[in-house]
Amino acid sequence: MKQSAGLLLYRYTDGQPEVLLVHPGGPFWQHKDAGAWSIPKGEFDGDEQPLEAAIRECREETGVTPTGEFMTLQSVKLKSGKIVHAWALHMDIDAQNIKSNTIEIEWPYKSGKRLTIPEVDRAEWFSVSAALTKINPAQAAFILRLADKFAM
Repeated sequence: MKQSAGLLLYRYTDGQPEVLLVHPGGPFWQHKDAGAWSIPKGEFDGDEQPLEAAIRECREETGVTPTGEFMTLQSVKLKSGKIVHAWALHMDIDAQNIKSNTIEIEWPYKSGKRLTIPEVDRAEWFSVSAALTKINPAQAAFILRLADKFAM
């Protein structure tokens, strides 16, 4: 069974909570918005602990090494059977200046052509309500759980 791990970064602006979401890079996602955003996350294998993977993935996708007190948000099981583990972290980063790693994909699909793209093309801070419209629906539970913890 595949597993992923990620972090839901949050901050307060003018007393209002905001969460950081990332948008996947590449031509497939270029014009997709609602439901396309995610927490910084990625797959890991059995040799890595989920929280370690979440920290690594956040660093790879934003260029920032997250530190602080990590709060578990429990995991969700996707329709595919994949388990996604997540933690919340109060940390403010400059979303406009993230630095994502790159990956190689085949594009167009089944063309044999290879294209190097950023794994994440942008990050943005959203209010809780706006984030719920942007995030992949399978991950919305993480935002709701964080909101419940702090009565956001």
